[in-house]
Amino acid sequence: MANEKQFPMTAAGKQKLEDELDFLKTIKRKEVVERIKIARDFGDLSENAEYDSAKEDQAFVEGRISTLESMIRNAVIINENESNKDIVRLGTTVTFIEVPDGDQESYTIVGSAEADPLEGRISNDSPIAKSMIGRTIGERVKVLTPGGEMEIKILSIM
Repeated sequence: MANEKQFPMTAAGKQKLEDELDFLKTIKRKEVVERIKIARDFGDLSENAEYDSAKEDQAFVEGRISTLESMIRNAVIINENESNKDIVRLGTTVTFIEVPDGDQESYTIVGSAEADPLEGRISNDSPIAKSMIGRTIGERVKVLTPGGEMEIKILSIM
């Protein structure tokens, strides 16, 4: 267990995971157990779709609880208030443009536990973030993506 993966995240991201864990343990787990109990009352379990569905939900909930507990236990909190905003790192918001003629995009680089590209938060494990980490404003960076190579220019770091 000493080699468990660390999960970089913001304090708010850790709190969000703790809230989800609390919900799963106190509410969702009880709901699933009740569904299993009700489905058992329907009789023969070998042909009971409600029972099978509830057992699948139970497996999912228990798996998610285990995953969340591991992520929280191995959380490494990112200091978002660090004064050095000259270098791309975890917790910074980076605005860049694909050169020569791409659209301007902005993303906050977070740990994989908090990543949500639709909300503008990309994982530090993503190809774009990996390529930008350690870079500065004005640098052009080559990014190897599953779709091929692209080049971006870092416009700002916040």
